[in-house]
Amino acid sequence: MEGGCRRRVMVVADPNQESAGALQYALSKAIRENDELILFNVENPNSWRNTLTTFLRRPSRSSGSAAASIEGSLGHADFLEEMKNACKLAKPKVRVRVEKVALIEGKEKASIILDHSKALGVDILIIGQRRSLSTIILGYRRPGGSTRGTKPIDTAEYLIDKSSCTCVGVQKKGQNGGYLLNTKTHKNFWLLA
Repeated sequence: MEGGCRRRVMVVADPNQESAGALQYALSKAIRENDELILFNVENPNSWRNTLTTFLRRPSRSSGSAAASIEGSLGHADFLEEMKNACKLAKPKVRVRVEKVALIEGKEKASIILDHSKALGVDILIIGQRRSLSTIILGYRRPGGSTRGTKPIDTAEYLIDKSSCTCVGVQKKGQNGGYLLNTKTHKNFWLLA
């Protein structure tokens, strides 16, 4: 691939299919050899998923509570290491780093991602997007308002709308079906795999 200036590409990394699809899009369509890839994760220590993961990953034999809690805490980090390893296999010349921050109580995940993308000087922000019919019809709630009686914020839509860099919301469509992309200027843009 041709040389050029290094871009910083940030992929929002979560342990779900949407995030895996966003990373696949980034590796196959968005990242150039000279770029730096940042896998960015906002950890929610109070999440039911972390609690469930800790419970399910406990060793079957009793090996002490310290070992069980270490194993549980590693369960969440495993997906980040797997993503990083996949990136290195797919794009060995691309510099890959992992950035993790804790969810701040009272602050929306989207705001945290937006703040860090600005602080890190990100050129392209890529996020997996799950668009349900209700999200499409009802839109999203802006942060800062009352949460009583309002719908939750759609992180991808908020980032697409508010990001000063290029932000791409990615929906992977099937194994070889391609991607449905959303940016500020293009909505529901179909890109074949």
